[in-house]
Amino acid sequence: MSNTEIDSKYPSTAKALVFDLATKTLDVYHSNRVPVPDPIRDDHLIQVEAIALCARELEWPFLFPGALLSDNPDKQIIPGYDVAGTVITAPPASPFQPGDEVYARTYPARPGNYREFSIGRSVEMARKPHKLSWAEAASVPMSAVTAWQALYEHAGVARSSDLSSERKRILITAAAGGCGVWLVQLAKIAGLEVIAQIGSPQNDGFIRGLGATETVNHRAMSLMEWAKTHELADVVIDCRGGKTLEEAWYCIKDQGNLISIVEPPEGKRPEELKTKDVKNEFFIMYPSGQQLGEISKLIEQGSCEAVVDSVWAFPDFKGAFERLDGGHARGKVVVQIAQPVV
Repeated sequence: MSNTEIDSKYPSTAKALVFDLATKTLDVYHSNRVPVPDPIRDDHLIQVEAIALCARELEWPFLFPGALLSDNPDKQIIPGYDVAGTVITAPPASPFQPGDEVYARTYPARPGNYREFSIGRSVEMARKPHKLSWAEAASVPMSAVTAWQALYEHAGVARSSDLSSERKRILITAAAGGCGVWLVQLAKIAGLEVIAQIGSPQNDGFIRGLGATETVNHRAMSLMEWAKTHELADVVIDCRGGKTLEEAWYCIKDQGNLISIVEPPEGKRPEELKTKDVKNEFFIMYPSGQQLGEISKLIEQGSCEAVVDSVWAFPDFKGAFERLDGGHARGKVVVQIAQPVV
């Protein structure tokens, strides 16, 4: 489909939520320019159905300005880097063609997807699992791929329990959050014994249903207290940072792996554990359509499920971000971009 055909069939402007860096405010632009895909750069025009938000994402432009604006000539910050939608136009050789239903975690160097039309690239995308709704699909990419990379690339966990000679123990902090629910499910598939840190008794049955064998309610028992009376973990994956990450050092065995997706663990190492022999690292996930495709297979098989905390309408961005920043979301906060058919 040519750009002329795009212009004649689809509007040149559409709604988008834009974050103003100077005032640190969000506002809906009703006539924002629809991006024109560049097939040389593997651009696909996506009609967006739903997006998911990520904790602290409005801080990223100030923390990583070079990275977030490197492929953004208009310097326009649009939130929401998880997307589910339909391909409108595609490069001729792309595995994704017009009409395909896809989902992706797009690179934050480009504007995000809180808009009616957006851009996806094949390296980021996978086909949306048939059994998921648009909202469920939007909740998956970033959290699931982050969990995949934490376990299989950074913690050195074998993907199948058949490949592990011994049953290892893994502790996951903020286990009921967006990434935590995927860490629990993938760790269970890998045959690990899963200890899940939770924040309320109501999450106990929920997180055990996803695969946890033990829970620690941080409101009733600190991780330091837990470590004194329980077998320590071979792997700890931290999704909270701060004081929780500091206490996680007490929960890991010597020669274990401590990984955080929030901040470098070494900066939170307690003074009395300076000599503890632990491999520790912080990492930032990268979008991977290939890994997302593997996760799609697990979803279609019924081995994993999407967890949606809440779904908000396009204009309700303030409520969506308040829910996200409240720290009590179970799974992902999702925004329905397209108006549902009644």
